[in-house]
Amino acid sequence: MARFILRRLGLSLITLLIILVIVTLIPNIAPGDPARKIAGGTASPERLMSVRESLGLDDSVAEQLSNLFVSVFTLDFGDSFTKPGESVMGLVTSSLWTSGKLVLFALVLVLPLSIAGGLLAAYRKDTWIDRTIVNSGLAMSSIPEFVAGVIFLTVLAVPIDFFKVGADAPDGSGVFTQLQHLLLPAFVILTVYFGYIARVTRAGTIAALESDYARTAFMKGISTGAVFRKHVVRNALQPTVAVVGTQLGYMFGGMVGLEIVFNYPGLGKLILNAAQDADYPLLRGGVLVVAIIYMLATLAADLIIAWMNPRARVLTEG
Repeated sequence: MARFILRRLGLSLITLLIILVIVTLIPNIAPGDPARKIAGGTASPERLMSVRESLGLDDSVAEQLSNLFVSVFTLDFGDSFTKPGESVMGLVTSSLWTSGKLVLFALVLVLPLSIAGGLLAAYRKDTWIDRTIVNSGLAMSSIPEFVAGVIFLTVLAVPIDFFKVGADAPDGSGVFTQLQHLLLPAFVILTVYFGYIARVTRAGTIAALESDYARTAFMKGISTGAVFRKHVVRNALQPTVAVVGTQLGYMFGGMVGLEIVFNYPGLGKLILNAAQDADYPLLRGGVLVVAIIYMLATLAADLIIAWMNPRARVLTEG
């Protein structure tokens, strides 16, 4: 197990290195002069020099990469250009916490419903229940998140006061009020992911039910419920764990359309604004944090799968 963990950590560090190189190159490959774009067309030469020094544009790529490594390990990316006096990590941490609340609440809704739907569809394979779950999930997944957000706002938030238009609750709000504001965005995430996770769970469950160990258990006269609990679920959910692990990073940094529709100050919106404003320190910090979330979530999924199925760990190590 230790060898497996070290192998996965090594691959994660290689991924982080590649991302660091890409993030370092962003100001160097951006069209035009990044310093001029940040400082403005009428900026003085002194101001341009100060911005270029802050970005490290006069340094070599190797020096910029070295400085960024130091920033990652010290968690110090400097101050934001568009919000003077505010540190990049302070802004990123605040947005990360905001996104984390929505992601956690959405997962509480998405995972039980999607997994139960996939298990039920597999258990009732080729019946109207199976077709209803699969087809409805596919239809829901085909709706873009921002379109689903507008639909929920129009259908629920406008006529029903209980549902809130904005996802960001006022400062000092209680837990219930905050969840009330997060309800519609969580519904959107449920709409986006229900069909995907349910279909993956269904496919994994059908494969487990058709396996030799499941057939042997049925031949021994073990009840269907017992076979599900002892043999099927543990193996059927491995693809689901992998999917959730890979999608978790996107939930934090990729739901930009959802955050714009509900005016939610999440991490994706922060990165988008940083890119539009050429705030490269903030852009670097936000992108790297999302990359680290991807890596940690994928690593956690691999470890859970290895725990659920030791054969996967042995095959990977071999």
